[in-house]
Amino acid sequence: MDAQAQWTGLDARRLERIGEHLERNYIGPQKIAGCQVSVARHGHMAYSKSFGSMDLARNKPMADDAIFRIYSMTKPITSVALMTLYEQGYFQLNDPVSRFVPSWKDHRVWVSGEGDTMKTEPALRPVSFRDVLSHTAGLTYGGGLPGVGIQHPIDQIYRDLKVRSVGGADTMQQFMDKLGQVPLRFQPGTAWMYSLATDVCGALVEIISGKPFAQYLDEAVFQPLGMTDTAFSVAPDKVERFAANYERGPDKKLKLIDDPFGSDFTKQPGFKSGGGGLTGTSADYMRFCEMLRRGGELDGARILGPRTIELMHMNHLPEGKDLTQLALGTFSETANEGVGFGLGFASTLGQVQTGTLGAGDYYWGGAASTIFWVDPKEDLSVVFMTQLMPSGTFNFRGQLKSIIYASIID
Repeated sequence: MDAQAQWTGLDARRLERIGEHLERNYIGPQKIAGCQVSVARHGHMAYSKSFGSMDLARNKPMADDAIFRIYSMTKPITSVALMTLYEQGYFQLNDPVSRFVPSWKDHRVWVSGEGDTMKTEPALRPVSFRDVLSHTAGLTYGGGLPGVGIQHPIDQIYRDLKVRSVGGADTMQQFMDKLGQVPLRFQPGTAWMYSLATDVCGALVEIISGKPFAQYLDEAVFQPLGMTDTAFSVAPDKVERFAANYERGPDKKLKLIDDPFGSDFTKQPGFKSGGGGLTGTSADYMRFCEMLRRGGELDGARILGPRTIELMHMNHLPEGKDLTQLALGTFSETANEGVGFGLGFASTLGQVQTGTLGAGDYYWGGAASTIFWVDPKEDLSVVFMTQLMPSGTFNFRGQLKSIIYASIID
């Protein structure tokens, strides 16, 4: 047994299939410009490699310290930040959000119709902290997802009120007060819909802590964990490390959609989006994952208690159901079969239903095809970074799982 296998239980030669697979299927044919893969087990890095290019126009190879738009991989970080306030006794999961945001006391719920003919009914119970942490609040994305657009009469109200997160200039309080005017898509706790709920979690961090959201993240998460490159904007002295973002055009070729040197991410956003606003590196996100894997602590810095982490990746969907039974809408960062949802993470409930290994893992992804997962049973953390939109173009997670779990030999 080689030294790596002795420390990690992962066969180094089998892990090399990761690079072979990515080069053959994605980098060579230019389906993606470049990517990074990091695999750690039992606290030891077993695999960490960069492939391809971070900027095709400038002919820049993928740098190990490249900075990526992590979009919805912001959500687990925001959820952890909110749960640090839970641990300080500020709220219970079943408490109504209206305890801190009075404008949420009289939510209506959509029944039928649109515009002037729309029928609504009172909410049977208030939206709770659990609801916003688990996307069961009845909020939507207001037609604001790339390539999705308005799908429901409720979305038009979001547009009319200019409820928006990324790029918006609303204060957190204004954002919350606008959402208090929008009818909910469904009765709280009765369905699951990917939504602005985690932007709500970010607003609640600011409102409850009394500190700007970005400052709270920095003090409670980033500084203790040494996540020195994770922020809502890329600093001028780091722009050289910022990867270009691409989409797959109708001709199946890569098209530049965000040049790093002219990107909005090089400026401070007016609204700090807890649902999708962060940029960061593979190394930083691996430190976040390792904190989760270790039950809330890394290198002497404790962010959360182990029992809180365990609570967060349990399935909080009603009656233990999976997303096939509860999900509304067509967009998410996960498949639905055999998948539950906790407080900021999806989780694999059944290997047979999902057709993947790793029962009990918890994970999420981002709009530019970034992914991560933590597997408590296998003591495993994985981070994959690339910049390709939309995120559902290729099943990177499923393919990497097949290769990585097949490399576990202990």
